[in-house]
Amino acid sequence: MHRGWPGGRGRGPGRGGWQQADLPGADDAAAWLQGRLPDGWFTGAPDVTVDREEILIVGELPPLEGEFADTESGRADRAAAVAGRISRFRETTREERIEIARQAEHRYQRKVAWGARIGDTEELFTVASVPVMTRLRQPERIVLDTLVDSGVARSRSDALAWAVKLVGQHADEWLGELREAMARVDELRAKGPTGGSA
Repeated sequence: MHRGWPGGRGRGPGRGGWQQADLPGADDAAAWLQGRLPDGWFTGAPDVTVDREEILIVGELPPLEGEFADTESGRADRAAAVAGRISRFRETTREERIEIARQAEHRYQRKVAWGARIGDTEELFTVASVPVMTRLRQPERIVLDTLVDSGVARSRSDALAWAVKLVGQHADEWLGELREAMARVDELRAKGPTGGSA
């Protein structure tokens, strides 16, 4: 399992005030999916990302056969072949993916999304877009509006998503340490006070 909150655990109300209702643990989601997925779908174990709303499964498809010329036309042909291969996987596995998703959603109480990758090309299917409400002061709104006005983003919502993605890319190590610290706080909180009565 990689990325997402450690183990995909839900966090209940009263733990910081922003978390959702408790969810079943998803520590074993990657292992469960590896055992549940049909042999031959992917070249290895898929990448499984878990957060409070969603489980995302992205697998590597077999590489394309044949050679493509290192020309503009050849690169375009290769990109088209990759897109076609991913599209074929999506269509031929649709019914079985729906059934696996139904079972996983029942087990982990989260939506399931899928994706496939060939080399550097990755396509995600039916991923959740979860609305996030926030209040921003003028300096933050000006930053978002600058991104919109410059064409980097289409809307304030897109600009905010872009900014969050950028922070995630450049602060991955720090975010990992923060998540570990949060998990430790949850463990200590769950143990509660152990001192004797006065």
